[in-house]
Amino acid sequence: MKRGDLLAELIDATARLRRGARRLRGLVMVALLASVAVTVTTVWLVGRGTGGTGGGAAAGDVVRVGVGDGASIPDYEQRSRAKLSGLVGGGTGEVVALVTLRTYLAPDRLVPVLDGVALTQVYARVPAPQLQTQIVRLDAYRVPDDVTGGMDRVAARKDSEAADYARLVASLGNTDSERDLRSVYTSGQRIAATEAAAYHSHCACVYAAVVRATPAALDQLAHRDEVRMVDPAPEVRRLDRAVFLPPLPEQRERVTPPDNSGQPTASPAAVQR
Repeated sequence: MKRGDLLAELIDATARLRRGARRLRGLVMVALLASVAVTVTTVWLVGRGTGGTGGGAAAGDVVRVGVGDGASIPDYEQRSRAKLSGLVGGGTGEVVALVTLRTYLAPDRLVPVLDGVALTQVYARVPAPQLQTQIVRLDAYRVPDDVTGGMDRVAARKDSEAADYARLVASLGNTDSERDLRSVYTSGQRIAATEAAAYHSHCACVYAAVVRATPAALDQLAHRDEVRMVDPAPEVRRLDRAVFLPPLPEQRERVTPPDNSGQPTASPAAVQR
């Protein structure tokens, strides 16, 4: 190959590499944006059904217990009360139940509320205004110790997430798209830091629990002031094959994602440049 032809080949290859690098940077930007969106919404969306309560095997032998995304909460409450009433009159064996609380409670306040039943896990979320904070499930058999231990582990993870966002912010330049991304990453950092601080303090964040007890004990539990509803699920044989969908305390009529109006989003231009 002549020197001129070789030089032309090298110039053409370099141009292709540059175009590929620009496309790769664009794909990375898209992936990072998707990651930010997923961080604040995934746990809300994953596992939430699109209909009413569980009670059968919605997908294979997986049982859904609770109220699906968009479903009526008053209807769910009525069905739960009827199901519990039927069990109280007909059986004495222990069953699994989803307990939804009227408000967010700190770990130490769970002790009198869940007295007399066997706890298996709790659901928690930092109730920060206008922020779609993550819903977390904590395996717990003892209150408050297992719950506080679970919160400590979540706090450490949130500290790490906040640090990751801070590094992303520091890596950005001053182009329009990068300034747009900076606001999204800064928001992610703020949310993670807010969650970390709350869980470090063992916050009033628990709003539901999965328990095991006799129908009579569940009926007593349902009449406690802090308890919103008890949804018995005798169809659940294995917890690892069940999905629990408790409504949040602030949700009254229908299940909808928490308010996230305080979270910025990047414009389409941020991922097209």
